[in-house]
Amino acid sequence: MTDYTYTLLIPLIPLALFLFTGLTGHKFKPVVSGLIGTTGLFVVTILSYMTAIRYFWTDHVEGMGYTSLKAFETTWIHFSDKLTVNLGVLIDPISVMMLIVVSTVSFMVHIYSLGYMKGEVGFARFFSFLSLFTFSMMGLVLATNIFQMYIFWELVGVSSFLLIGFYYTKPSAVSASKKAFIVTRFADLGFLIGILMLSFMTDTFDFQTLVSPTGPAITQVGGAAFLGLSGITWALILVFMGGAGKSAMFPLHIWLPDAMEGPTPVSALIHAATMVVAGVYLVARLFPVYSLAAPDALHVVAWVGGFSSLFAAIIACTQTDIKRVLAYSTMSQIGYMMLALGVSGYGGHDGLGFMAGNFHLFTHAMFKALLFLGAGAIIHAVHSNDMKDMGGLRKYMPITHITFLIACLTIAGIPFLSGFFSKDEILTAAFHHNMPLFIIEFAVAGLTAFYMFRLYFSIFWGKETHYHHTPHEAPATMTIPLLILAFGSIFAGYLPFHELVTSDGMPFEAHIEYAVAIPSVLIGLLGIAIATIMYRKQTEIPQRLATGFGYFYNWAYHKFYMDEVYLFVTKKIIFNYISRPVAWFDRHIVDGFMNLIARVIERSAYLIKGFQSGRIQQYGFVFVSGTIALVIIFIYLW
Repeated sequence: MTDYTYTLLIPLIPLALFLFTGLTGHKFKPVVSGLIGTTGLFVVTILSYMTAIRYFWTDHVEGMGYTSLKAFETTWIHFSDKLTVNLGVLIDPISVMMLIVVSTVSFMVHIYSLGYMKGEVGFARFFSFLSLFTFSMMGLVLATNIFQMYIFWELVGVSSFLLIGFYYTKPSAVSASKKAFIVTRFADLGFLIGILMLSFMTDTFDFQTLVSPTGPAITQVGGAAFLGLSGITWALILVFMGGAGKSAMFPLHIWLPDAMEGPTPVSALIHAATMVVAGVYLVARLFPVYSLAAPDALHVVAWVGGFSSLFAAIIACTQTDIKRVLAYSTMSQIGYMMLALGVSGYGGHDGLGFMAGNFHLFTHAMFKALLFLGAGAIIHAVHSNDMKDMGGLRKYMPITHITFLIACLTIAGIPFLSGFFSKDEILTAAFHHNMPLFIIEFAVAGLTAFYMFRLYFSIFWGKETHYHHTPHEAPATMTIPLLILAFGSIFAGYLPFHELVTSDGMPFEAHIEYAVAIPSVLIGLLGIAIATIMYRKQTEIPQRLATGFGYFYNWAYHKFYMDEVYLFVTKKIIFNYISRPVAWFDRHIVDGFMNLIARVIERSAYLIKGFQSGRIQQYGFVFVSGTIALVIIFIYLW
C-alpha cells in the first residue's frame, strides 16, 4: 500500500496557522500575518495536488477501480469492542477531489484577501479565521468516520459564524452570523440523531464499513419501523437534514442570503465553493447506503434538491444586490447537485448521477468562486452592492469584465466551458430516471442563463452611473486569482470524471447525449437573449414585466416571505404558546418550589437558633432534661 501519511499535514498546517496568527498576529505588521497564512495555504495546495496526481494517476493501476485507504488513524474514544470513535485520514476519489476544491479556492481567497482586506481593522484576525475554516473543512473532508465528520462539521459552523460576523461592530453582520449559526444548529440536531440511529443499527461509525456493499448498513436492513419506512431510511433522512442545513436547501436556506454581510472573500470561500457543498459531500460519502439500503431517502434528496433549485432561481431573477443574486444562484446550483445524487443508481452507468453531481461540485467551485471574487472587485471599485449603482464598468475594469463574462457563460452552460459538461450529465441522469425533475431542471437552466446575464449587463453595460470616484481595476493580488479561476472555469470540464469519481470506484463510458444537450444549450441561449434585450441598454421592459407579474413578482422579490414565516412561527407561536408557558412554569413552579424550600429552612432555622446560644448552663439543662426524659421513656416502655 502506498504511503500517504504525509496527508496528515494538510489539515495540521492550517491549524498551526490559525494558532500562530491568532495568538501572535498582533505583534507583526498586518501584511505579515497575511503572507504567512497565504504561504501556508500554498504548501497545503501543493500537497493536495500531489496527492491527487499520485492517487488518480501515478499509483493507480489502469483498468482497476479506485479503492479507499486510511493514510492515518488513531483511536480517540473507546465505547466497546465494536464501537469506537477514531480520528484519521481517509483517501478515496471524493475526498481527493474535495482536497483540490478546498485548497484551490482557499488559496485563491488568501491571495485575493491580501488586496481586498488591506487596511481593515482585524487583518490578522481575518486570516486566522480563514485558517481555522480551512482546517475544519479539511478535517471534514478527510474524516474516516461519521463522528469525526460531525466534529469538524460543527467546527465549520463555528468558523462560518466568526467570518460572517467579522465586522462585529456592524449590527446586520452580527445578526446574520447568529442567524446562520442558529438555523444550522437545528439542522445539525437532525444530523446528530441520524448518526446515533445509524451507529446503533450498525455498531460502527466507520465509513469504509458503512458503505461496503457487504457491510451491516446494507446487508442488515431492518423492516418497517415508522410510517412504512425502515429505521435506516429515517436515519439517513435525518443525516440529510444536516446536509440540507449546511447546503442551504429549502426550507433551511434562509441563512445564506444574510451571510453575504461578511467580507466578499468569505462569501467566495464559504458560501460559494466549500462549506455549502459539505451537504452534497455528506450524501456522496454515504451514497452506497442511500442507494442500496434506503432508496426512499434518496427520493427525498432528489425532490428537495429539485425544488430548492427552482425556488432559488426564481428569487435570483428579482434581486438587485449582486451578492444576494449569487447567493441564490449558489442555492440553485447546489440543488442541481443534490438532485443528481438523488436520481442516481449504484454502479456502472447507473451511477451517472453520482458522477455528475460531484463533477458539477468541482466545476461550480471554480466559476462560482470566480463570480464572487469578481463581485468583490466590483464592490471594491464602486463601494456599493446594488446593481442600480452600477453600469458601464467594462470600460474601467477590463480584466474583471472578461473573467466575469467567462464565469457567466460557464454557469449558463455554453458549450466547451466546464459548466456545460457537468450540467449536461446532470440533465441526462434526470432525463433517464425522473422526467418531472428533468423538466424542472431544464427550466432552471433557462432561468440561470437569464438572471446571470441580467446581472452581467446591469453591471458592465446598461446606463453608466455617475460615479463619485472614477472606478478602476483591482490590484494584482485581486486580479491574478480571477485569471487563475477563469482558467479553471474553462478547462475543469475536460477532466475525465467518469473514470475518476464514480459510485463504485470503477470507470464507465460517458458521452454527450445530444438529445439533452442541444435543447439545454438552446434554452440557455434563449435566457441570454432575453436578458440582452432587457438589460444591455436601459429600457422600460423590466419595469413593465415586473408590473405585469404583479403579486408573483412581489412575492419573489421578497423571497416568498420565508423570513416572515419563520418570524411568525417563532414569535407568534413558539414564543407565545411554548416559551411563555415554559417560562411561567419555570418562574412560578420551579423557582417557587425552590423559594418555598428556602423559606421553610429559613423559618425552621429561626425557630431553633436558640438551641445554639453558646451558654453552658442552657446546654447542661437541656442535656440533663433529655437524659431524664429518655430514662422515663425507657422505664415506661419496659
